[in-house]
Amino acid sequence: MSTDECPIFNFLRSDELLRNGDFRRYWSAAILNGFGSYVSALAIPLCAVLLLKASPAQMGMMGAAAALPFALLALPAGVFLDRNRKLPILLASKAIQAAALGSIPLAWWLGVLTVQWLYAVSFISGACGVVGGGAEQVFLTNLIGRDKLTDAQSKFAATDSASRLLAPGMAGVLIQWLTAPYAVILNALGFVVSILLLRNVQANDPKPPPSNKHPLRDIQDGFRFIWSQPLLRTLAWASGLWHMLFYGFAALHVIFATRELGMSPGMLGVAQMIGGVGVLASSLMLKPLTQRFGATGAMLTGVGLCTFAYIINPLIPANLFGYPLASAIACAALSFFLDCGVMLFLMPYTTMRQKVTPDEYLGRMVSTMRFLTVAIAPLGALTAGYLGEHFNVRTGLACVAAGSVVLMLLLALSPSVRQKS
Repeated sequence: MSTDECPIFNFLRSDELLRNGDFRRYWSAAILNGFGSYVSALAIPLCAVLLLKASPAQMGMMGAAAALPFALLALPAGVFLDRNRKLPILLASKAIQAAALGSIPLAWWLGVLTVQWLYAVSFISGACGVVGGGAEQVFLTNLIGRDKLTDAQSKFAATDSASRLLAPGMAGVLIQWLTAPYAVILNALGFVVSILLLRNVQANDPKPPPSNKHPLRDIQDGFRFIWSQPLLRTLAWASGLWHMLFYGFAALHVIFATRELGMSPGMLGVAQMIGGVGVLASSLMLKPLTQRFGATGAMLTGVGLCTFAYIINPLIPANLFGYPLASAIACAALSFFLDCGVMLFLMPYTTMRQKVTPDEYLGRMVSTMRFLTVAIAPLGALTAGYLGEHFNVRTGLACVAAGSVVLMLLLALSPSVRQKS
């Protein structure tokens, strides 16, 4: 069969983004990192809950440790990004994340792994997410241009759904076979391979001209720019509340699933695989929803699906219809709605803020928005952990659900959202 007759080659030639070799390398690295992150997202909490017997308050603190770098580093990171090339920053952050994750199995093997060690790894990974993640978003915009961001996000969502389908099941098997600490190695190796893929990317990544402004003046300019944009102001408070609720849910979910519903690591892996179907559904729904209702309509749909999952989750009994397996199936089904909602919220949110921001403000906009939106996430994790510790886990999850209802109503009534819908 000639290349002209091969459907794969025809598909690659017909898609403008996929004809770009640099984008294909970037996309491949994103697939590897996404796959590994889903393994770690299951393995690290299980490591804390099952092996180190972490309490709800400790799980809240671990979630807070992951979000704390956004409060401490997001603003200076924006200035740093706007004054330096993005690719070296991106590569360095991936190398540090690989080393931090690799320390978990090493510490377990040496018998020194503690919950506090996981706090430190979570903080380091969060710090790399602030700096490297910001560089990644700006680098992608420079790589493909603003007009192709929605198309790129749809592609990322499609491959992310495949990772979401396969990685948790593999993680469940690895955790039961190797134990949770050793399963994290897969994510560390993914970062190493992604560095090899990205190091030779020849993209538009010039060094910005030197700035004679004081860094604090640049930070002030970033705040002033966001405040001057009604849409960005709305996205800032809405995403801030959304992240606070999501981190609160994440702090209690593994404890609820394992201790209240009796789910094993393998069952949790299967539940997260069902969530992958939700991610796939979001990738198929994004374009039609955006065309019909606008980007903010798609984002509101995402908030609504998250709210539905938050409300139903704490209502699942330990023995639904008299069968523990039925409770696990119900929990897995809600993963579909939650993961679909998460992606339908985040993808339009990211695209909307990139489109209204000029190049010279991209780094500061991304980092300032991250500061404004994720800096309060530790409050959500700590509050949920406190409620789970002093009342019960279901009460903490119910409070997350109530907060999500309020967020959905506020966002639906926002003038900026109605104008963009």
